[in-house]
Amino acid sequence: MPDTIRLSVRGLVEYVFRSGSIEAGFWTPSALAEGSKVHRQVQDAYGENDRKEVFLSTEIPHGDLLFVLEGRCDGLLAGDEGWIVEEIKSTSRDPAQIGENEYPVHWAQAMCYAFMYATTRETAVPRIRLTYVQVDTGDRQEYIRTVDLPELERFITAAIEAYVPFARLSIRNARLRDESIGRLEFPFAAYRAGQRKLAGAVYTAIEQGAGLFAQAPTGIGKTVSVLFPSVKAMGKGLIRRFFYLTAKTTNRHAAEDTLALLRDQGLHLQTVTITAKDKVCFQDEPHCSREACEFADGYYDRINEALLDLLSHESLMTRAVIERYARKHRICPFEFSLDAAYAADGVICDYNYVFDPRVSLKRLSGEHKSQSVLLTDEAHNLVDRAREMYSAELRKADFLALQREYKHSRPAVHKAAKAVNDHFISMRKSSEESEPIWKEAPEELLRLAADFAQQAEQALSSDPGDGHPLLLDTYFAAQSFVRIGSLYDERFATYAQISKNDVRIKLFCLDPSHLLRKAAKGYRSRILFSATLTPGSYFMDMLGAEPDDYTLAVPSPFAKEQWDVHIVPLSTRFADREQTKEPLVRQLKGILESRPARCLIFFPSYDYMNAVYEAFITEETAVKTLLQKPQMSDDERAAFLSAFDEDSPDSLAGFAVMGGVFSEGIDLVGDRLNGVVIVGVGLPQIGVERETLKRYFDETGKNGFDYAYVYPGINKVLQAGGRLIRSENDRGVLVLVDDRYLQARYRKLLPEEWRTARTIGRNTH
Repeated sequence: MPDTIRLSVRGLVEYVFRSGSIEAGFWTPSALAEGSKVHRQVQDAYGENDRKEVFLSTEIPHGDLLFVLEGRCDGLLAGDEGWIVEEIKSTSRDPAQIGENEYPVHWAQAMCYAFMYATTRETAVPRIRLTYVQVDTGDRQEYIRTVDLPELERFITAAIEAYVPFARLSIRNARLRDESIGRLEFPFAAYRAGQRKLAGAVYTAIEQGAGLFAQAPTGIGKTVSVLFPSVKAMGKGLIRRFFYLTAKTTNRHAAEDTLALLRDQGLHLQTVTITAKDKVCFQDEPHCSREACEFADGYYDRINEALLDLLSHESLMTRAVIERYARKHRICPFEFSLDAAYAADGVICDYNYVFDPRVSLKRLSGEHKSQSVLLTDEAHNLVDRAREMYSAELRKADFLALQREYKHSRPAVHKAAKAVNDHFISMRKSSEESEPIWKEAPEELLRLAADFAQQAEQALSSDPGDGHPLLLDTYFAAQSFVRIGSLYDERFATYAQISKNDVRIKLFCLDPSHLLRKAAKGYRSRILFSATLTPGSYFMDMLGAEPDDYTLAVPSPFAKEQWDVHIVPLSTRFADREQTKEPLVRQLKGILESRPARCLIFFPSYDYMNAVYEAFITEETAVKTLLQKPQMSDDERAAFLSAFDEDSPDSLAGFAVMGGVFSEGIDLVGDRLNGVVIVGVGLPQIGVERETLKRYFDETGKNGFDYAYVYPGINKVLQAGGRLIRSENDRGVLVLVDDRYLQARYRKLLPEEWRTARTIGRNTH
């Protein structure tokens, strides 16, 4: 019996017929956004005998393989000379400037539909029409070809033959994967307490196509407890792919390490890690054009050979592996990782590749999603990250600079930039408040931003070598502003920050839950897990839980006796910090000098941390100190952590910030870390956005202060405290410095093992 390959028309033609170089794609975002609109405009003009969105499918035997080719034809038109297959393509270029043979992949798509219609309906061979439509003006360029059946048969045979090597490799890898999953055992001798419960809940959620919100304590081994049942579900045919979504590089490494462990147990599973373009680019400055980058030049001429090479020899495709093969084949490593991701069994990537409309993986079909599970690590981070994804802003200064820059060289860009700048000036003059806030979308600014984006697109696409950084950056900002404007509803606010020299307008997403729910729609299941989904009702609300989603809270596997918890009731409120600084320093010295200690001290801000640090090192002490700095390099972070040496006889204090790189995703096991001090209750700084959130949630019947301040803050506290006990053998001292820890509002949010804390020192305000 032949092996069956189900293949979309788009998947076939893009693999076989893509050619040429990567271009910056200045016009692509709007073309993608407007593509469905353009299709509807063309199809609305069809006659009563014409058909649109016609699903076609055919079987094509090829030796021991059977290809099932499927796709949806844009239009099937009844003409006087017979049927016409229409393929519609949207563009922001002038369609008259697109040559008939400029994009062979577009003709190939239409040829596939013509073949499928002619052979499955046993009718006369239709003609082919390729229609390009300008997204803003609606201008069209049409090309028509007449083909016969032998020509279509030769075409489809050649296309399938070109695809066969990739198909055979996919079949081989899938067979190895399924056989290895069948033999795979849990990679440790025994489950830790709670691990089996979490793994079982993950498998059940995938099996039932439901969502799961799981809170599992730090140190339980969440990564393997989520990945192992997902792999097993893949072996049972429940899913074909997983996306392991993270907010930080350290979590990506944890997933890679777990998959490497499973690989060493015999698993053959192909996973790809997607690294951000600015980090993985081989150039000093990312600029995607054939003129500026040798790895973009001819990319599509070499990508298939590179993919076959990679997928033939590698399973765990980390950043280092992607870079090595990219250099070998002289292709862009970022685009290479994206192309490999569509062929892989698992993808490790940032949240934004699924949830952010600007960078999400656009080529994932509905079928791909329905056979995939989303595994969202450290899901507590997704609330603020989602607000960031679904917010957008513009700055007056950028448009003023472009207005001056292009006054003579590009009058259309100058005029569009000037219109936006003039609007900002008008807003500044009419505003009597320093930070006005509106509940409505700024419709006029959105219109002007769209006009500017159109002119910028035309300038950039007509002269890719121009590459003016400010024009490009402002173009993308305008595109994002318009895109977010289209999502604007009662869950958004608009605010302006106005100064003497500049104006900044932001579309601010207050509640991202419905957009997260929409982005995840179509996936078989989504698993959201973290050590700190407290309180659960808040995170289910903010992360878009469905009514039938499961919840799970796994108790800590560690004994209460492993924790020695103290509360120091000093006020760390902003107004009291100077007064309580000296008592705080004395408490820190007492903790660190009582025994050889390796301690992390977490603060709510860099300013507060630096002030206490300066006071700490001013006084004579034998304690060695480390200080977290903003934007530390990977080497600097590694050096910071490596200083925590359990064999060192000296006491060590690492000063760090809550919510930073050292408060999540690090493991200092054993005696490398035996103390954690948390200064404050982690409340976000008061500002226009937090106050706007507070008002919004108050107005919607929730406790605005808790939603805007307390819950986000306490999760930073819980994450920082979770660094202390990482295994059954760890012991340590946890010190919570703030008198608010004595209040029921905060105390009830602490883990059970922290609530037996002893109070030391006196209450100081």
